[in-house]
Amino acid sequence: MIEVASGIQVLCHCHWQADRARALTLIVVHGLEGSSDSQYMLGLTEKALAAGMNVVRYNQRNCGGTDALAPVLYHSGLSNDVAAVAREVIARDGVSRLALAGFSMGGNIVLKLAGEWGSQAPPQFQAVAACCPAIDLATSADALHEPANRIYETYFLWQLRRRLAQKARLFPGHFDTSRLRGIRSLREFDDKVTAYYCGFTGVDDYYDRASAVHVIERIAVPALVLHAANDPFVHITAETRRKILSNQNITFVETADGGHCAFVGVPVKRSSKQSAGVANGSDGGYDDGYWAEHEIVNFLRRF
Repeated sequence: MIEVASGIQVLCHCHWQADRARALTLIVVHGLEGSSDSQYMLGLTEKALAAGMNVVRYNQRNCGGTDALAPVLYHSGLSNDVAAVAREVIARDGVSRLALAGFSMGGNIVLKLAGEWGSQAPPQFQAVAACCPAIDLATSADALHEPANRIYETYFLWQLRRRLAQKARLFPGHFDTSRLRGIRSLREFDDKVTAYYCGFTGVDDYYDRASAVHVIERIAVPALVLHAANDPFVHITAETRRKILSNQNITFVETADGGHCAFVGVPVKRSSKQSAGVANGSDGGYDDGYWAEHEIVNFLRRF
């Protein structure tokens, strides 16, 4: 458990190499209603460990079974929480090199932190990677409400309603479940619940202040952004694309297919000749088909 604000802790699962101080330490942040046990979190952890990195699987507030820790909710702008975890592992564990990775909502958070740090980042901070980052929150929320995406929105709302009900049971008097009445979209939930309980004046204020788009031009370390052109609800606006492409530190990779954080291919076994070129401690020449996870690890190998 790591304290990220007064009285507020998050649960992190730390996986260390034998010499943790010398290995690159990767903090991985999950997406909306995910946790440290989400498949992509476990998959990236396995690959990064095999490549010789330390990995910290980070649970956002309330996630990973931690609802009872504090009467607070989580949201897309909590980059300061990740910064607190980074400072803790640097101070307590003596790590010499640090990188961040995030998926979807987590991708927005790690890019936001990298931009906020800018050229004033801790000297240990080496790189950041994001898979399908929701860096235009308002655009993504509106896309989620389109008829073709209602199945996704319905799932998220179901999960978020359950979480608020659980928080109300755990902390009587702190949360009013009547605020859920009439909510039919993620935008409405974020207006009546997220913004209300997390210190924003409303949903527009929340989406504006929590989006990484305002600081992405300030990222001063090598960054990898993976995006699929057919992502159903994480859309990158023309203005955001311009900001990404104008920053020479960012490698932007856009594929035709991949959906939202999927990028799943056919598992293949590399030949012995192909495997010989893979760095020590790698996956042994086996590609399990999870392309984005491999791309992130390969990007981070240089550090």
